[in-house]
Amino acid sequence: MAKEKKPDQMTNKTENHSNEFLFGKRNYLIMLVGLIVIALGFILMAGGGSDDPTVFNEEIYNFRRIRLAPTLVLIGFAIEIYAILANPTK
Repeated sequence: MAKEKKPDQMTNKTENHSNEFLFGKRNYLIMLVGLIVIALGFILMAGGGSDDPTVFNEEIYNFRRIRLAPTLVLIGFAIEIYAILANPTK
């Protein structure tokens, strides 16, 4: 027969783990920086449209929207990956 655990043993085990965070403070700060960089990239991508659908606006193909903004978004995702993989004890 399988031995059943007492309710006291189960609550002690869950209480010990409920106070711990998955990442360290440094990891969360790096994640915050990554989110800010991603948000900045999306903000830079915005705009460039035209109010009149029959008029084409060349501004949509400028350097900021085609090169800079997507690069910032990719850098932000790389920062997020680094934040997840960084050792929280260092």
